[in-house]
Amino acid sequence: MDNEKESREKLIVCAKKEFMEKGFEKASLRAICSAAGLTTGAIYFFFKDKNGLFGAVIDEPLKKVITAVEQHFSEDMETDIADFQHTSGDHDDFAEQMIEALYADRDAMIIMLEKASGSSYDGIVDRFVGMIEKYNYALAKNYLAAFPDKRINEYMLHWFSHVQINAFVHLITHVEEKERAVKEIKPVMDMLVETWINYVIE
Repeated sequence: MDNEKESREKLIVCAKKEFMEKGFEKASLRAICSAAGLTTGAIYFFFKDKNGLFGAVIDEPLKKVITAVEQHFSEDMETDIADFQHTSGDHDDFAEQMIEALYADRDAMIIMLEKASGSSYDGIVDRFVGMIEKYNYALAKNYLAAFPDKRINEYMLHWFSHVQINAFVHLITHVEEKERAVKEIKPVMDMLVETWINYVIE
């Protein structure tokens, strides 16, 4: 059992390097297995196929990001909207949690965002936008319950959701240091909250 676990981990480590260098489509299963000191049959034994191996590289880091997002929106939904007053820095905790999750395995995130063409994870950014848009819509509906004279600008909500995701995508793909990423995302979060208040809800 220990040998199987060790073999599986070797494949993931070697696959991560191969996917980072060549992307999903051009990555060689033979090269991965050779680097791990295993036969290609090990891929199919542990992961079924190339896509399964790709998922093994990024799924755990991805779960951390999704958990941070879900926790944030769950907390926002429990906030008393009628009494909400935005002040600079009131979303700093979420910004730090997101950066912590994204940078826990930055290479895996870059592989997911930039090297996934041809895999089932291709287009993952659009899927994230869709998920965030649903959360934002639910939050906006919650807001309208307290302010029935307001309405949701659905076009702005869609645009806003794209900007939210792309802000973090830009950081993870362009900023290597986690500490710098935290510093840079905080004023962006302030801008996003102001945008939500002033343009998503009319």
